[in-house]
Amino acid sequence: MIKKLLKSVREFKLASILTPLFMVGEVVMEVIIPLLMTNLVDNGIEGNDGAGDLNVILIMGGALAVCCIISLMAGFAGAKTGAHAAMGFARNLRKDMYYRIQNFSFSNIDKFSTASLVTRLTTDVTRVQDAYQMILRIAVRAPIMLIFSLIMSFLINVELSLVFVAVIPVLAIGLILIMRFVHPVFERVFKRYDTLNNMVQENVSGMRVVKAFVREDQQIKKFRSISGDIYKDFTFAEKTLAFNAPLMQFCAYGGMIAISWLGANLIVVDETLTTGQLMALITYAMQILMNLMMLSMIFVMVTMSRASAERICEVLDEESDITNPANDPVSEVRDGSIEFRNVKFEYKKGSGKYALSDINIKIKSGETIGIIGGTGSSKSTLVQLIPRLYDVSEGSVLVGGRDVREYDIESLRDAVAVVLQKNTLFSGTIKDNLQWGKLDATDEEMEEACKLAQADGFIREFPDGYDTYIEQDGNNVSGGQKQRLCIARALMKHPKILILDDSTSAVDTATDAKIRKAFREKIPDTTKLIIAQRISSVMDADRIIVLDGGRITDFGTHDELMKSSPIYREVYESQQKGSESVDEAAASLAKGGEE
Repeated sequence: MIKKLLKSVREFKLASILTPLFMVGEVVMEVIIPLLMTNLVDNGIEGNDGAGDLNVILIMGGALAVCCIISLMAGFAGAKTGAHAAMGFARNLRKDMYYRIQNFSFSNIDKFSTASLVTRLTTDVTRVQDAYQMILRIAVRAPIMLIFSLIMSFLINVELSLVFVAVIPVLAIGLILIMRFVHPVFERVFKRYDTLNNMVQENVSGMRVVKAFVREDQQIKKFRSISGDIYKDFTFAEKTLAFNAPLMQFCAYGGMIAISWLGANLIVVDETLTTGQLMALITYAMQILMNLMMLSMIFVMVTMSRASAERICEVLDEESDITNPANDPVSEVRDGSIEFRNVKFEYKKGSGKYALSDINIKIKSGETIGIIGGTGSSKSTLVQLIPRLYDVSEGSVLVGGRDVREYDIESLRDAVAVVLQKNTLFSGTIKDNLQWGKLDATDEEMEEACKLAQADGFIREFPDGYDTYIEQDGNNVSGGQKQRLCIARALMKHPKILILDDSTSAVDTATDAKIRKAFREKIPDTTKLIIAQRISSVMDADRIIVLDGGRITDFGTHDELMKSSPIYREVYESQQKGSESVDEAAASLAKGGEE
């Protein structure tokens, strides 16, 4: 895990190396200072039989000033390079995770929730960044200071230094016990953070539905429940971590009392210790105990960040299910012909639960194919296999006479335009959204695509026309307008295959008919696959696929299916009956109005 994370250091290696070096310089100066203080007291202040020696005081005082300045400069430089290295490491880590996510297939994305990925890119990376900065500075400074201070203490007086040997194991055992209890709690907390973020995201994006159904109280209860669980976990973790401070204080003050008492005896009774040496030992004692406290803080930070690091590595370790061929991927799609050969598909590998089974169809380039079926019949799944948003579990899908797995993914998807069931517009102008289809599109090309999608008319009614700003997720346009803009965006690619996944459901039947007519006349060479719930949207297609339970039950023209397909005929008759009822109601209202 550490090896994988350190790959994100890259251009910040120099700063990561310099930071510990600066810390070592600071430590050396801080270790020398007590020795200078010993000379200052013993030889300067108490020298010459208690009369003092001004020359020694001046020399030692000057040396102390120099050491303090060097220590200050080294500490400042270490803090600066440490911050630079940590921020750069976090930037690269986010970049690596984001790039990895961009290459995920739909099945990889299904494995992680959107809220979880956002948490990993933000909160988790920040925790790892803080831990990295602390490791570069404190994790280097504290143990070196600890070792140097212990060495100097033993050189001054072995008996007094044994106090540290007794204190350190007590502190170490306490820290290990704290870490053992706290780490599982933090793992659980971050998973609950994902749940909380997911709930907040759903609530905010679906605010109109929440208010329409007056479910604010229900959403507040859900939020309180999840937030309360996080509160309880963090409270338990913080209570456990709170033992760290009194444990440190007990060890620190206990050590100080022991050194002061034993040291005073050595000075007054045995006369084997000088006042300056006792002062140095007390200073080293403070350094040792303070750096033990710093080490405990590092352990706490590492414990907290370990769970975040593991979650980050889960994303970095995730391999996309869909990759380019290893050797010479095909870079050009010949035409829009499509063939499914003995295709089976399951969302979870090895589950045995097939969403699609025994799919065998051939579609000629330029054909218009309608697809109908009940909810859960895997209509969307079928078309998502064509641009390799998912890969087949068994069998093969051919586009332009070649297996889709032989193509360069980018080349294949450039040739296939998909308007998914859930239409998504991004914040920016209408032009910005259309340019997702073609970055260097001219105004004329945008207008032509919008005319085909029957979007040009309502766009020109906006005061700013094509420069009208679209809010996030297109919240300032209607559902039908959003669908037509998404269709226009897909047409900007000039695709060989156009897939409309129930993309005219919010459009009135007259506009729907105009869109289909424009497709027939303006893009006859493009293969068009139209998923629809309305028979009227597909009945004039060249052929129609009828799906039921993940299997193709019938495939033919409208007239053929009316004779051979009970499912198709039932749907047609039920919709016609509903249409007639609407017409009768409208006629009745009109008659009542005349009377």
